[in-house]
Amino acid sequence: MLKENLIELYQKSFRENKELPALSDYFKKESFSYFEMAKEIAKLHLLFEEAGLQRGDKVALIGRNNPRWCIVYIATITYGAVIVPILQDFSPNDVHHIINHSDSVLLFAGDIYWDTIETDNIEQVRAAFSLTDFHCLYERHGDSLARFQREIGKRYRCRYPRGFTSKEIAYPKIDNDSVAVISYTSGTTGFSKGVMLTINNLTGNVLFGVQSKLHFKGSRIVSFLPLAHAFGCAFDFLAALAAGTHITLLGKIPSPKILIEAMGEVKPHLICIVPLILEKIYRKQIKPSLEKGVVKLAMRVPLLDTQVYASVCNRLTESFGGEFTQVIAGGAPLNSEVEEFLHKIKFRFTVGYGLTECAPLISYTYYKDFIPTSCGRVLDGLMEAKIDSPDPQRIPGEICVRGEHVMKGYYKRPELTAETFTEDGWFKTGDLGSFDKKNRLAIRGRIKTMILGASGENIYPEEIESIINNFRFVNESLVVENSGKLVAMVHFNMEELEKQYQKLKDQAGNYKEKINDYIEEQKQELRDYVNARVNNFSKLQLVLVQHEPFEKTPTHKIKRFLYCK
Repeated sequence: MLKENLIELYQKSFRENKELPALSDYFKKESFSYFEMAKEIAKLHLLFEEAGLQRGDKVALIGRNNPRWCIVYIATITYGAVIVPILQDFSPNDVHHIINHSDSVLLFAGDIYWDTIETDNIEQVRAAFSLTDFHCLYERHGDSLARFQREIGKRYRCRYPRGFTSKEIAYPKIDNDSVAVISYTSGTTGFSKGVMLTINNLTGNVLFGVQSKLHFKGSRIVSFLPLAHAFGCAFDFLAALAAGTHITLLGKIPSPKILIEAMGEVKPHLICIVPLILEKIYRKQIKPSLEKGVVKLAMRVPLLDTQVYASVCNRLTESFGGEFTQVIAGGAPLNSEVEEFLHKIKFRFTVGYGLTECAPLISYTYYKDFIPTSCGRVLDGLMEAKIDSPDPQRIPGEICVRGEHVMKGYYKRPELTAETFTEDGWFKTGDLGSFDKKNRLAIRGRIKTMILGASGENIYPEEIESIINNFRFVNESLVVENSGKLVAMVHFNMEELEKQYQKLKDQAGNYKEKINDYIEEQKQELRDYVNARVNNFSKLQLVLVQHEPFEKTPTHKIKRFLYCK
């Protein structure tokens, strides 16, 4: 158990950084200083008292990233209640289930999300409040809380008759072992689970962010990852607030164009990103520019290729604001081609590894020490990891971890909690990995997705999918085993494929009479492309066209269980 305490860290930060900007809404141009944020938290604490909220009670929260979302989160955990952040992309049925399963008694919701909620389906919720201005949206019995909200200014002045000062920023002592968050995963293998994260779990991640100088007093960050997800929450929000960072919030993940505009305006000192965004920028902006005649020719000439790489790196750096220390990619594996290219051009990026169950961070390496295919070293002093394998450097095995970041368990799922922990306290991640000679961790895939070959070989579909996704016209893919055959389900970019087909047909009038013939040719080329790059037991026997995009989790991972039958 850590000696430091998250609630105490926030109390100290809000006092010491009171004049600094804390939260800004990029689109609404609304901002809160650390002191203004503390005053709003004080008002919410009054509301919680009026609502009869007790320590350990659950408060559900759903909405886009904005200052009031952040204020509700911090107000809840500093009160001693448990926050239940809900991802924006969960379906209405899932939202109802999470609110009920978590036993939430209060709900804070963005207006568009409130419109999808049926109050008859959340009977234990006493009241709901808007994230626009905290007004009361609904009360199950009477209207006392609505009246209280209308008179909140008067109640606030009665509580603080001499005015709210730094001395009034004082929060109750909350033990590190207390549950602070129930975070529902958006699993790829079935329905979500409620992960119980303690004050200690959050404290460890926040301390790492501050002590490693990811955030510092007066630094700036653009927050665009969903704060209801562990990665964005920890390093775009929780660690930043403890350091005195100014957080500019973009709502949902924006288009690359809007993101780059915001980066140019804010000029963040740290960028937390998901691989999908880097991959989009690479495929839509960087790669096409490298395939133009003069640039393509220069890439083949020694020294000139170095200049091209430097130019690309400078342009990419400037597009992200130019002042960042590094870009940290996490939340999902980064495509190998993109990873290799960014490393080759010396772009300041690194890859971390974590899980919701670890709030989230397990391993990380500063960008100067990063090497492709790895996700850093296990956090020294905070976490331990081992590979369940007779030879962790040569034979991948399940990654098992223990330490300050590991969850308390799954809410109302004691049997599942028991299954995922060993008798001596190691948490079984379900991920397959290995260590290199310098103790850097590499992820190979998920145990549940690993395919057993005909002769007992371990086949990792994620590795094959990474190769497939580098092929022209491929949007996304899924590799499955079907009747003993290794099958690739591929969702092509049909618009681009049809453009290329028409171009070829215009150039040669007799070129393949039907586009279906061209698609079949691309399938065969894809199969040959992949099979030339994998070992013998990982070769594809069949390529199938997936006509519609794969169904995704709220964090945009393919729901594999729907296609592995």
